[in-house]
Amino acid sequence: MNAKQPPAIRRINIALQGGGTHGAFTWGVLDRLLEDRRIEIDGISGTSAGAINAAVLAYGLASDGAEGARRALETLWRKVSEWARLSPMQPSWLDRMMGSGHMELSPAWLMFDHLTRFLSPYQFNPCNLNPLHDILAEIIDFDVLQHSRSVKLFLCATNVLRGRIRVFSTAEIGIQAVLASACLPSLFQAVEIDGEYYWDGGFMGNPPIYPLIYETDSRDVLIIRINPIHIPRVPTTAREILDRINTLSFNSSLMREMRAIDFITRLIDDGALDPARYRRILIHSIDAETEMGRLGASSKFNADWDFLREIFALGRERADTWLIANFEALGRHSSIDVAETFL
Repeated sequence: MNAKQPPAIRRINIALQGGGTHGAFTWGVLDRLLEDRRIEIDGISGTSAGAINAAVLAYGLASDGAEGARRALETLWRKVSEWARLSPMQPSWLDRMMGSGHMELSPAWLMFDHLTRFLSPYQFNPCNLNPLHDILAEIIDFDVLQHSRSVKLFLCATNVLRGRIRVFSTAEIGIQAVLASACLPSLFQAVEIDGEYYWDGGFMGNPPIYPLIYETDSRDVLIIRINPIHIPRVPTTAREILDRINTLSFNSSLMREMRAIDFITRLIDDGALDPARYRRILIHSIDAETEMGRLGASSKFNADWDFLREIFALGRERADTWLIANFEALGRHSSIDVAETFL
C-alpha cells in the first residue's frame, strides 16, 4: 500500500455477548479492532458482561477516540481484578496448578455455589451491594455518554414482570441500565428503573441484533461470541448440566435472530423481496468455541489477573486472525455461513 494513501475504512456494528469474566475475551477482540485504523464502529449492542464492555467502549470512543477506548477497557478489567483480590472467592493453589481457569477446587467457590442454590440475593445480600456500581461510576461519565453522537449504543435487559426484552439506547443509558443488563437473578436483586424491574438481558437477547439493523447505517454486524454453541462432550455432573442449560438458554435468542436474518437473506436472493426495501445484513463472527467450551461455570467468576490476561490474549489473537482473513469481506458479503453456524 502506498504510504501516502489513507487506508480503506470499513464502518461496522459490533454485538457483544455476556458471559461473566469470559468477557475479557471480548476485551481482547475489541483491543485489537480498535488498534486497526481501517475499522470504525457505527453501533454497539451488548448484554450482561457484553453490556459492560459496550458501555465502557462507547464512553471511551466518545471521550478520547480509539486509544481512549482501549485505555478505558483495560482500566475496567484491572479494577474488576483488583476488586476480586479482596474477595475470598479465589482459585485454589490446585486450580492454579492445573491452569484451566476454573475454581472447582476453591472452598469459597464451592460454598458460594451451594449458597446461591438455596438462598436468594434478597436473603444473602439484603443491602444489595454490587461492586460493579462503583467501578462503572469511576470509569464512565454517563452524562457524556448519553449526549455522545460518535457511536450508537444499545443495551439489553429482561423485564421481570412483563417477560419482555428492553433495549436501552444511548440517551437512556445510565449506570442502572448497565447494571440491569448484567443482573444475574441468582446474584443480585432485580434492578428498578422507572418503576419496572429488570434481570440480565441474556434471557431475551444475547446480544440483541435487531437494533443494529434498524438504527444504524452499516450493514455489517460482527458478533463477538463467548458462549459456545457446540461443546466437546455430554455434561454428566450436576454443575456441568446446569452450566449447559444456562448456555443454551442464553444462546437461544441469538439463534432465533440469526434464523430470521438467514430467512430474509434467502428471500432477497430468490427475488421474493425487493432489495431496495429490505437491507441485506452481512454477518461476521469472532469466537473461541473450542477454548471456551473447555471452561467450566466457575471460570466465569474467576477474575484473577493472569486468567483475564490469558483470555484477553486469546481474544486479540482471534481478532488478528479474523482481520487478516475477512477484512475484505466487510461491506461485500458475510464472512460466515449463517445457516451452518446457527441453524
